[in-house]
Order: sequence, then C-alpha cells, then structure tokens
Amino acid sequence: MAEDIETFRDHFLSIYQSAVSDVAQRIDQRAPNSAKGLRPRSSLKRSASSILPGFAADIARREYAESRGLNVAPTGLSKRALTAGDATRACAELAFRYMKASLSSDGAALAQIQGEFKASTCDPAWVSTIDEYLQYFGPGGSRKQIPYIRPSTVGPRTIALKTNAKVALVGDWGTGAQPAVQILKHIAAWKPDVLIHLGDIYYSGTPVECASNFTSFIEAVLRCGNPDLAVYTLAGNHDMYCGGVGYYDLIQRLNPEPFTQPASFFCLRSEDEKWQLLAMDTGLHDYSPLNVDDVVTFLEDDELEWHCERIKEFPGRTILLSHHQLFSAFSPIGKPNENGVRSSVNPHLLKAFNSMAASGSISAWFWGHEHTLSVYDQFSGLRRGRCLGHGAVPVSILDTIYEPVSRLDQTPTTMANTRLQQQGSVYAHGYAVLAFNADNCVAEYYQDLNGKAALVHSENFR
Repeated sequence: MAEDIETFRDHFLSIYQSAVSDVAQRIDQRAPNSAKGLRPRSSLKRSASSILPGFAADIARREYAESRGLNVAPTGLSKRALTAGDATRACAELAFRYMKASLSSDGAALAQIQGEFKASTCDPAWVSTIDEYLQYFGPGGSRKQIPYIRPSTVGPRTIALKTNAKVALVGDWGTGAQPAVQILKHIAAWKPDVLIHLGDIYYSGTPVECASNFTSFIEAVLRCGNPDLAVYTLAGNHDMYCGGVGYYDLIQRLNPEPFTQPASFFCLRSEDEKWQLLAMDTGLHDYSPLNVDDVVTFLEDDELEWHCERIKEFPGRTILLSHHQLFSAFSPIGKPNENGVRSSVNPHLLKAFNSMAASGSISAWFWGHEHTLSVYDQFSGLRRGRCLGHGAVPVSILDTIYEPVSRLDQTPTTMANTRLQQQGSVYAHGYAVLAFNADNCVAEYYQDLNGKAALVHSENFR
C-alpha cells in the first residue's frame, strides 16, 4: 500500500482501490526493480505499488465528488486529460470503467472496454485481478451476504483477561503504511497483554489486505517480542465492503484457544471480575451502496440482548467498544431534518446504550471511525465517550477536524488540551493504553510526535 492513503466511505470505490493495490503488488512481484510491468516499453523506475494507489485515489476522489454533486480540485485525471501515452493512468482509468460496466451489466460498454484492454499495453494482471475482486459483489452490484455469527452460536462465552492487565487500543489502523508501523512500535514498547483494534482494514478488508496490512505487522512488530499477546479486532465499515470475507477468516486465526475471538462481538472479562470489555458490531449495517453518507448504523436485536446479559451477570464495571460513534461534534450522523438540523447522536446506538446502562455499571465507551482523537465531556448520559480513530489514516491539517458540524441540535464538547498536534502536513497518529487495577482503570492517550510517543491526556476512572 502507498505511504499515504486516501479512503472513501463508498464500498465500490474501496473495492476498486483494493483491486488496484493488488494489481500493483502482482506487477511488482514480477518486476521487483522497476515498473515495467505497467507497460512493456516503460522507462519508469518507481515501483507500481508507489504509483498506482495514488492514481486510484485520484479517480476515486473524482467519482466520489461527481456522484454527490461536490466540487473537487482538478487532479489531471479527467477523461479528457488522459492520453494514450499516459499508460499508468490510462490503465487505472480503464480498470475503473471495466469494473463499473461489469457491475451495471452494460454488455456493450463491457465489450468495448475489453477491446481497449486487448489493444492496450496494460499488464494482463489488470483484467484478471478486477475479475477476482468483482466476486465480492453479488448480482447487480449488491454486496454478498456477510457471514455474521449469531449470538445463539456464541452463547454466554467470555474470554479471560488476566487481573491487572494492560490493554492497548488503536482505531482505524489497518493501512499497512509507515505511520501504522510506527504506532505499532510504540505499542510494542508497552508489552501489553492485549491489543484491541477498533476496526477498519483498508481499503475494503479483503483477505489480501487483512494479511498484508494487519496480520503481517502484528507478527513482525508485536509478537516477535511478545508471543503470547492476544489480538482482537472489531468490525468496521471498511471491513465489510468486501462482504466481510477477509475479516471473518482473520478473527478465527488471530489467537489460539481459549483466546480465539468467537464473533464480530465479544467480551473480555478480568479474572478477578472487576472489569470487562464489551465489544459490539456496529459495522454490519454500515453498508448502503446508495446512501453511505447518511447511514445510521445499529446493533442486531439479539446481539444487544447478548450484551445486556453479559452486563447483568457481571458484578464489576463495563467498558464498551465499537467502531462507530455514539455521538459526535465533528462528523454528521444521518440526514438533517426538514429544518436542516442534524442530530449529534446516533438514536439507535443511544437506545442500545440506555438498555445496557440499565443492566449495570458502564464506565466508558471507546470508538473509532472518525480519524481523530476526541476526548469528550459527559454527554447523552455517557460519562466518558472517547474517539480513538487516529491510528494511521493521514488527515490533512487543511481539514477542520475540530470544527463542530453546523446546525447540530446539541454540540458535544471535548476536554481542554486533548487535541492532536500537527506533524508536517497531517495531524499526529496515536493510540491509548488502559491499565487495570482492582479499584480503578488508568487510561493514557498518546500521539506520535517526531517518532516519539507523547502523552496527550491521562485519566483515572472507576
């Protein structure tokens, strides 16, 4: 994957970006010292993996903006700008048209594009790889059925967490880029007992990406010096864009029994029964081919019942985990009402939270999804809402990530001096560490500044 990535909340565009990255890797494997696999007579010296993902992001950015009526800065990749001599960009553009025509069952367009591919100097890996990735969509371009594991299959199972454990949390981390490696090195220095990823392996959680952007780094960076480390990962929206096939295979292989993650939701419970971490699946329903920007995700009814049962039976305190946010000041949730006013709260998750809070003591809720760190003041009945989505996805300092969404019905506020600093042209990446004791939990939030872990905020809660 490219050093700097750009992602879009669109299943089709994410699958396209995944496919292009895979094409680049296959070309590089055949021509490791050059990009000649892009075009037989090319004199380019850079690898395909350093070139093609950027072109794919440009195309995705253009299509994302056009489909939503947004203005987008020129990228040099408009159809009129492409020339026969611009081989690398032309192949990426042709692949996009090929995927789109295939999904729309446009036979005439597909035949024309196949003819263009045959007449071009594009590597054969383009067509074969795109055909493979088209299998992640069902008939008419709809997503295949996600192999969600039902609570009745899991039963009342919990996973043991040792007393006084140290747990590292990181969100939106699975990019495979250098910032992700740097954050993992910081986490490794803590020698945690458990690492929990709050979801999203980019671009669309394919088996290839789960292996290259997640498992390979876990083994090489974390487990090389901490072989007994248990690793868990939540279901994010990007993990579900390919139908969850990579994700569900991944969770079965991450840890040996009795620490295997049983489903996309799970419960880690301390052996002294003082603390439990309850992870929810909010990614299952963040998938709408037509309205990805307006989706308001929710929990399955039987999963919510499962979480409530785990809280009712437990005498200690509970910390909730999810990919999606209960509320936000900085990212819209759902559509505005007839007066143009937006809600800052996901009503479905608020209802679920109220049900769980009525079942027992909830000390905090950690989530990701937004690529930033937000340490919120008490809001909507939740004393500690924490967004930890700043794991590895680059966010430009030109983005106003701490400017509240306009016309919110209520605006959550964040604690003073808890905002990320700038690192060059982007905001800093980071993670959190939870240290459990019988009577309290110490939570520390870190950001990477010039290669060093810098403490942003520390809190002690019960």
